[in-house]
Amino acid sequence: MSDMITADLVDLDLAAGTKEEAARSLAERLVRLGRVTDLDGFLADVAAREAQMPTGLDGGIGIPHCRSAHVTEPTLAFGRSGPGIDFGAPDGPADLIFLIAAPSGADDAHLTILSSLARRLMDPAFTSALRTTTSPAGAAALIRGDEEPQPAPSPSTGTGSTAPQAPAAGSAKSADPAAADAAEVSEPVEAPEPAGSAPGTGTDTGTDTGTGVRQGAGEPEGDSGDSGDGPPAPFRVVAVTSCPTGIAHTYMAAEALEHAGRDAGVDVAVETQGSAGFTRLAPGVIAAADAVILAHDVPVREKERFAGKPTVDVGVKAGINRAPQLIAEARDKAARGEVTAPVPADGGEAPGGEGPGGGAPVDRAGEPGDGYGTRLRTWLMSGVSYMVPFVAAGGLLIALGFAIGGYAVDKAPSVAEHFAWGQADSWAALMFQTGALAFGFLIPVLAGYIAYGMADRPGLVPGFVGGAVALTIDAGFLGGLAAGLIAGGIVRAIQRVRVPGPLRGIMPVVVIPLVSSAIVGFLMFLVIGKPIASLQSALTDWLSGLSGANAVVLGVILGLMMCFDLGGPLNKVAYAFAIGGLADPNEGSLKVMAAVMAAGMVPPLAMALATVVRGRLFTKAERENGKAAWVLGASFITEGAIPFAAADPLRVVPSAMVGGAVTGALSMLFECTLRAPHGGVWVIPLIGNPLLYLVAVLAGTLVSAALVILLKGHARRTPAPAPDAGEPGETHEKVTVAA
Repeated sequence: MSDMITADLVDLDLAAGTKEEAARSLAERLVRLGRVTDLDGFLADVAAREAQMPTGLDGGIGIPHCRSAHVTEPTLAFGRSGPGIDFGAPDGPADLIFLIAAPSGADDAHLTILSSLARRLMDPAFTSALRTTTSPAGAAALIRGDEEPQPAPSPSTGTGSTAPQAPAAGSAKSADPAAADAAEVSEPVEAPEPAGSAPGTGTDTGTDTGTGVRQGAGEPEGDSGDSGDGPPAPFRVVAVTSCPTGIAHTYMAAEALEHAGRDAGVDVAVETQGSAGFTRLAPGVIAAADAVILAHDVPVREKERFAGKPTVDVGVKAGINRAPQLIAEARDKAARGEVTAPVPADGGEAPGGEGPGGGAPVDRAGEPGDGYGTRLRTWLMSGVSYMVPFVAAGGLLIALGFAIGGYAVDKAPSVAEHFAWGQADSWAALMFQTGALAFGFLIPVLAGYIAYGMADRPGLVPGFVGGAVALTIDAGFLGGLAAGLIAGGIVRAIQRVRVPGPLRGIMPVVVIPLVSSAIVGFLMFLVIGKPIASLQSALTDWLSGLSGANAVVLGVILGLMMCFDLGGPLNKVAYAFAIGGLADPNEGSLKVMAAVMAAGMVPPLAMALATVVRGRLFTKAERENGKAAWVLGASFITEGAIPFAAADPLRVVPSAMVGGAVTGALSMLFECTLRAPHGGVWVIPLIGNPLLYLVAVLAGTLVSAALVILLKGHARRTPAPAPDAGEPGETHEKVTVAA
């Protein structure tokens, strides 16, 4: 690591009040040394990574990091802040900040060195030494590993030579991360045969097998020793850690789980699925495990290997911050016999082709540490994400049917009984009837996958049943939401019930679907279904009667929601509200759909226009993104504005919201309608009042572009504060990027 960090890349008195300022200050050192070629482009990549998940960790650590095309070689910069800087950690500000910069094509060896640093951050002696050192050169030497920190005082009972040193504290994989994580292998590496335990060392004397399996105490059954009189075998856990970048959180979570396992007397074997590939846990180790912990923010590769075992499934930061609780939760689930992700009866793949318990896009019920609001949003987004493809396919087919066959196409006879190959009306009827069938799945799919997001696969059956009941009693979109939440809650309650061993095998395939479906059917048919149906009817009537000022106000609100988080949860709520109205369309719901799509097109179109009109206010990377934003905005892909918002949210997001509000209001005022749930300008022929619709989109785009140019121009004209003494050459103007 000697070339990755030097004294010039260390700032022991980091003068920054925010994480954006800290990243800029450290990144400027990288630029001065030629490690980064484009400061603004690199900071935009750091901000985009930060937007995925905060990089603050418990213990006062911040690790902003990214892969970037603007990085010439893997580099670390380190800053120490006296007052601390908020990086989003639960326990408060970070005083140790590591900026990790990796090239887009970084080789595995360099990435493995970075992962080794991430593991060392879990060593209290290492972080304590960094807090007390007075020399930038000394801090760089500590980070490089040229100097070893003094072990931190420990309350453990171990003494003398039997206590392992911090960097090699019996860690399953920390002894040689380069050997274990450097590259993906095509075959699993089997654990070697146990050589016997050293006398008097108990369960903490395992040696590294190169696969994350600790030999000795953690071996499967069959090792030498007294089978009857010796100590009982330890509880065994296998774990997988992964994060979007695969550089830091992946390995820190692994280290935290291994430390927590040693403290609890649990044998933990971790597979790190990082940027440098991964070495698969040996099948024998997985088979011998009593429970599984999956700490990940990207889908677990080959997840089917862990099917049929008690599983704790959380985000990677929970693996870092709550490792002891995860170990305890895994033990509790095993004690209750909670077997998740069961292997299908035929031994084949689970639905979706991803193996038993495969990596679904949304397959967690929310982390236990999350607030209820966060978990509720996760569950609802699970249902919406699976519903959207049905909306797109069904809605576009219905719209095409109306466009070709006219508005009487919904009265056409079934094409199964009457179809004329040479008549356009028959083809229009075919499209309409196929689209209507696809639309008929909306509410059951929404309810089914909300329940799936809450309770995994056991929630699917009662969720779909509840959604079908909501459809039958005309409870509509609101009924689907309620049915999904009820089904998921019932399944989660049943899963907590202790059952006798012989019944555990039939719980996921017989008992849970039977009991939960019966309860959901009863509640939806006889208890809450009819009140929800009445509410849905009132909402439909309200939308039908929208006109004048009321419609304009709703258009403003929807426009603001569509542009606030650019494809995030609030955007999805507005979009889900609009497509829910398409399930039972009327004049009001069609106006809502038109306003939502129009507002969603504005942010990328506005940013694209701004980069053309005043290109010097944007970085080269942003100007390139602007070219793509034309197409993305025209296609109603609001996410096309995310690179601009990530780099400068304080100016881009308000500008986008104002333009979106203008467009939403004008679309409602012009009484534009839309039967298609997606498509952008490509479905203009299906829009009511298409010319006025384009005027609304153009007006919002011009307003947003003008506002972002005005704000960026004003910020560029504002001189930066005088630089601190000792940092010559910093005469640049204030602003360009605020991540």
